[in-house]
Amino acid sequence: MSSRMEAGVGLPDAEGAPSATSTTNARDLRKALKAGAAESPRRGGRPAVGTPPHGEPVPGEAPLPGTDAFPAALREALGRRGLSLERVSERLRARGIGVSQATLSSWQRGRSQPERARSLRAVEVLEEILDLPGGALRSLLGPRRPRGRVAPARGEGAALQVLGEDSVVEKALGERFRHFNQETGSLLIHDVVTLGASGTLSNLTTTNVLRANRAGADRALFVLSFDDEQAEPLDIRVTSGRLGEATYLKGLKSLVLEIHFGRELAKLDTTVVSYAVDVSPSREPATHYERWSRANLHEYLQQVFFHPDALPSGCRRYFRDQVGSPPRAQRRISMNDSHSTHVLVSRCKPGVHGVAWDFDTGEYTGE
Repeated sequence: MSSRMEAGVGLPDAEGAPSATSTTNARDLRKALKAGAAESPRRGGRPAVGTPPHGEPVPGEAPLPGTDAFPAALREALGRRGLSLERVSERLRARGIGVSQATLSSWQRGRSQPERARSLRAVEVLEEILDLPGGALRSLLGPRRPRGRVAPARGEGAALQVLGEDSVVEKALGERFRHFNQETGSLLIHDVVTLGASGTLSNLTTTNVLRANRAGADRALFVLSFDDEQAEPLDIRVTSGRLGEATYLKGLKSLVLEIHFGRELAKLDTTVVSYAVDVSPSREPATHYERWSRANLHEYLQQVFFHPDALPSGCRRYFRDQVGSPPRAQRRISMNDSHSTHVLVSRCKPGVHGVAWDFDTGEYTGE
């Protein structure tokens, strides 16, 4: 079992001040996860994260040309009715249409627009929920965006080089994938991976230093994925920033987190996001942990803490050019008296950086 994640996805539009610590407990999280699982895609595929998808609204996606009327009308109708996005999403699900709060947020901010048949049907039902005349919203939709991979957006093209086509991250983010991570970029990332007595992943803690590529960025989207369907998030704690969304896509075994910075960043301004995720035990012991990044990182630090009752026979670091490709540049790394090992990489190039370990004499194959 492994877990993979990508740095972060920038999002504009501020929403209030952050709390010192934002926590989603297991009971509340399961409610949110149940909603997310209902709309998760059913196609298979080996998990990969990117941030970002399991993360990630359409993160960082600029308003589409000529479509200001639709988001403005949607925002006005929501405000007039006094309905939260959570409530609207619940009413849509009650009518058999799964549209997440993230997608609704994206629509009302103009970062994406409904295009697929299911989304257009959702717009028709939205008109009923918001007491609007038939066609009042749908008639305001702009032309469909061009399809295909002829000219991918800058962020998408870089992600595709590392993730490959039709990745779990792309499936998790859907329409958000094309333009995500255009508002911020990661400078420094510190992952702390903790394994339990059975050798399975029990906790992941991440600190991410982000820099704004544009003025106005105020949140980020992160996606975490797990190889084993039994390894599900139990508790989420945000200690720097404020948790805005937590959606677990069970079919993709991916968790999408939206974390607010608490202020709008000026261009080149930096902020720190820190969060921890407790994970339920999986069937098999974890064998490795890796993070992918589409852009250069100034520094990446990964620490892995093993339980005294489940110590590995050996650990190694490795690099992949692309998710799923054979590991290379493998090198043995030692473990210290605190039963932990680490890898520190400076000036990281795009790709996948990971640490693997053995609980027996067998060699890790990277599969």
